[in-house]
Amino acid sequence: MKKQNTGKGLMMTGSFRQSGVTFYMRQGQVIARSAHSHEKRSCTLPQFVQRMRMRHTIALWQTLSLCRPMFTGHRIAYQGFASLANRLPAVYVSQKEHNLSLLMPDLPVSDGTLPTVMQRLGVVDGAEALITNLKTSSLHRGEELRLYTAEQHTEGRTPRVRFNVRTVPMAEFVPVDGCLALTGDEFADEMKGWALVRVDGDRCSAQTIVTRCTYYQPYTSDEALKTAAESYGGLTV
Repeated sequence: MKKQNTGKGLMMTGSFRQSGVTFYMRQGQVIARSAHSHEKRSCTLPQFVQRMRMRHTIALWQTLSLCRPMFTGHRIAYQGFASLANRLPAVYVSQKEHNLSLLMPDLPVSDGTLPTVMQRLGVVDGAEALITNLKTSSLHRGEELRLYTAEQHTEGRTPRVRFNVRTVPMAEFVPVDGCLALTGDEFADEMKGWALVRVDGDRCSAQTIVTRCTYYQPYTSDEALKTAAESYGGLTV
């Protein structure tokens, strides 16, 4: 929108919006029309699936970001998280289900250049465990290991994932075939997930959550997709 002072008054070139009305010039006259479109917003199946992915990604980041996760190599940490989280299965929720978030396998908690630590849940000497392929000899001097824990909660009627992180001292690890593992009853909890992240200064490993949680699965079904789409007015062809 440009304004020019001609000496005879103010002349407009272009258009501008004010209080829901768009003003523009046509053949020397000021024309006003509604700035709001009454056309139904396009919502094809691929568009809807992507919108659902992004909605869930944002909800997850709102709580994960409180732990200040590292996604190096990206100007903004959220961009790194979103690029990885958008690869997760789409979660379908109705329009009224605000900030719903679900614990899922492979949920990213970090991204960096240090070697990724392979992790799995298992049993060590009769105890539930988080077992890794990390050898003590591969750790750098001054490097620390941070354990991210994700837990599925239901707040009111809304499922939400909560994250916490702590630095794990070497004394807590037990050796398993020359590699490090953590043991404890918590690793049997099917509403929790874990990821052990290597951190060396401003560098970290790329890690995702391992979990036995299946609570999320009904939200990824065709039935959930249909119900969610209907709450938004249905899909367009």
